[in-house]
Amino acid sequence: MADTPNAALLPLREKIDALDQQLLALLNQRAQLALEVGEIKKRDGSPVFRPEREAQVIDGLKARNPGPLKTDSVAPIWREIMSACRSLESPTRVAYLGPAGTFSEQAALAYFGSSIARVPCSTIDEVFRSTSAGAADFGVVPVENSTEGVVARSLDLFLHTPLSIIGETSLLVRHNLLRQRGQLDGITAVAAHPQALAQCHAWLAQHLPHAERRPVTSNAEGARLASLDAAIAGIASERAANEYGLHVVAPAIQDDAHNRTRFAIVAHPSEHPAPKASGHDCTSLVVSVTNRPGAVHDMLVPLKQHGVSMTRFESRPARSGQWEYYFYIDIAGHPQEEHVATALQALRGVCAFFKVLGTYPVDVH
Repeated sequence: MADTPNAALLPLREKIDALDQQLLALLNQRAQLALEVGEIKKRDGSPVFRPEREAQVIDGLKARNPGPLKTDSVAPIWREIMSACRSLESPTRVAYLGPAGTFSEQAALAYFGSSIARVPCSTIDEVFRSTSAGAADFGVVPVENSTEGVVARSLDLFLHTPLSIIGETSLLVRHNLLRQRGQLDGITAVAAHPQALAQCHAWLAQHLPHAERRPVTSNAEGARLASLDAAIAGIASERAANEYGLHVVAPAIQDDAHNRTRFAIVAHPSEHPAPKASGHDCTSLVVSVTNRPGAVHDMLVPLKQHGVSMTRFESRPARSGQWEYYFYIDIAGHPQEEHVATALQALRGVCAFFKVLGTYPVDVH
């Protein structure tokens, strides 16, 4: 026998139902306006997706949120709304490291919303190739992890690609041990991306010290292998567990409870020009200097002189055999700001190699 609703709930449910109908009507009005905007953009040749515009819309809504809806809930709700409206013209094609169930897919959905055409790729190289060739409108690639540092392959590929960074998103990464069965006994190998294996090193050493650590192209690929062999466990997301019908044998096995990965959103500049200034932007560069005493110091002086804050500084070997390095730098600000433009011009003058990887809005909490 079905539960009889509490009499006090009935009027509240009726009000919620009425509000839902109003919300649906308003969403359809918004969608109609989005279609009209799309027609104007099509005639003007303007890009459909403007990350700085969407960032400004979300920031404005968060600032004016009266509650009780949590401010952190505003962004994902409106990203889904904007994603659904964009898809009315044609779904945005997004390439990412696949297969289904990877953290890269999760990052793509978090940034673009679920109304996208998914383009899963087998390697990070393929994400760059697909986006460069036009098979995808955008690519999503991991660039940095809070535990293991930079994703070297992504940084290396930025050197030799025409793509620009037009956005970023950060994901809290919870690694789970997945398996056909719900017990630890009998596991002979753990398959996962090398970064995930490194991020779970201490847990694996304590609980599965004799199991082989098998690196594969993605965590979802590790989950797929685990679905085929009871002796193999994978390290992946709950989404991957659902995708491949696996048990979560041990949740959140990452060594750092606050483990996060930063992803860059890349696009071809001929199709998607650099976002305009949003008020809270980041500019990413890769530079090199001649191998002489004081060269790195001289490279950083223009930033200090013009009051530009450096938020990231990484080095990668240039592979020239001459002990030379490329430096990957993130600075706060946009080249449309005078002090940033002046600093970049001065920096270019002291560098042997200088490339702006992209300028884009960053999330503010």
